[in-house]
Amino acid sequence: MSGPGTTRPDPARPLADRMRPRSLDQVVGQSHLLAAGKPLRQAIESGRLHSLILWGPPGTGKTTLARLIAQRSEAQFIALSAVMAGVKDIRAAVEAARAERERSGRPTVLFLDEVHRFNKAQQDTFLPYLEDGTLTFIGATTENPSFEVVSALLSRARVYVLKPLEESDLVRLLRAALEDSERGLGALALQAEPAALELIAQAADGDGRRALSMLELAAGLAEAAGGGEGITLQRAEDVASGARRRFDKGGEQFYDQISALHKAVRGTDPDAALYWLSRMLDGGCDPLYIARRAVRMAIEDVGLADPRAFALTLDVWEAYDRLGSPEGELAIANAVVYLACAPKSNAVYVGFGEAQADVERFGTLEVPLRLRNAPTRLMKELGYGHGYRYAHDEPQGYAAGERYLPDGMPDRRYYRPVPRGLEIKIGEALAKLRKPTS
Repeated sequence: MSGPGTTRPDPARPLADRMRPRSLDQVVGQSHLLAAGKPLRQAIESGRLHSLILWGPPGTGKTTLARLIAQRSEAQFIALSAVMAGVKDIRAAVEAARAERERSGRPTVLFLDEVHRFNKAQQDTFLPYLEDGTLTFIGATTENPSFEVVSALLSRARVYVLKPLEESDLVRLLRAALEDSERGLGALALQAEPAALELIAQAADGDGRRALSMLELAAGLAEAAGGGEGITLQRAEDVASGARRRFDKGGEQFYDQISALHKAVRGTDPDAALYWLSRMLDGGCDPLYIARRAVRMAIEDVGLADPRAFALTLDVWEAYDRLGSPEGELAIANAVVYLACAPKSNAVYVGFGEAQADVERFGTLEVPLRLRNAPTRLMKELGYGHGYRYAHDEPQGYAAGERYLPDGMPDRRYYRPVPRGLEIKIGEALAKLRKPTS
């Protein structure tokens, strides 16, 4: 409850915004960048401005760091969001930067949140003003800059990677918000069970903004109930229910996790495969996407070592389509475990790639006359099909010594069966057929 004479913070501003750090010492986490002696800390404390890109998950302090950099450098700070801004806004920022330099000599930091949302032409707009020193650019992104930021801008900005906040950091952040009467929830004088704060920190999954938002909601529930019980474990469970782990559909987290799942299957680790499958489903990934990728794994990594894997994954794909969730997700789990435990072969995958490379290398080689069909008299007269040996008329259904590649092309062995699964028998059969007759 509020005590006499206490001033409550502006309720229109979210707690996460009110608790934004005012100095480097108040920043929670990111010690790999901000500890004493680290390059970014040194650059900020010295006031030496340089263009940079802050890459990390939501709620890790990208906007806060940009503001602190501008503050420490006594620079004008202009913030834009690529979701709403356009080239017109950039030009307005440039004019504001020029006016400020003429008026006071102060530099200008232009902060662009969600920089990956700008297309190439929009990103290129910055370049002349970075070159002539009109602007110092700070971009923030949750996506890999290697793929989302143009190379010309990347070459002019240093990339700093921010990490998700540890649970201990988040608990510290929550306690600070509960104790801060000026900006946080201190005026409410609410007690919080340690287990409740730990649960909120866990559910926030490395996101400081999400943690503070859940704390604010829990505090609101406690205050509505009279405030006597404070923030209990039950209230924390109420606000944390349904929280999702980090998983950006179509973004960096998405591709990292599907890559981990695929590699666990390829590495014959069913336990890790089930873990990454569960992580993706928990994060909201479309199960049909995973089912489709399982078909790809069966083709690429299991191959002919166990041809049943291909049929199984197709069946599972259809099963999910018919069953839906959660039964269909169990079907996908069956497929993932089967693939992980199956013998592995990429012999066809490799051989197909080599064949494609030879098609590029040798160009349009003629089909030998003996391999061509001769449905007309003229074609027969021209030698089409002449000398062809019908394999079914040969011993073991195999025309020993016959050649099916184009004339003038060297012999090739694209498909090389591995000594695993069914390919053991395939390899033995091919070796027997190809063995020179005495």
